Amino acid sequence: MKKYAQAKISRRTFLGGGALLSAGVVAAVTLPNVAKAAKQEVTTKPSSNKEDDGYRLTQHIADYYKSAAL
Repeated sequence: MKKYAQAKISRRTFLGGGALLSAGVVAAVTLPNVAKAAKQEVTTKPSSNKEDDGYRLTQHIADYYKSAAL
C-alpha cells in the first residue's frame, strides 16, 4: 500500500479561508437586496400631493429663526 502525504494546513490558513468564505456568503446575501432596493427607489414616482411638496414655514421653524437672528 502506498502512503499518501497529507497536506498540512496551518491554523492561520484555515481561519483565513473561513473568513474569506464568510465574507463571500455575506456579499452573496446582501448584494441582491441592495440592487432590489436601488431599483425600487429609482422606479418610485414622487408624490403628487401638494401638501407634502416643498418648504413649509411652521411655528417651530419661525421660532428658531427668531432665536438665531443676530
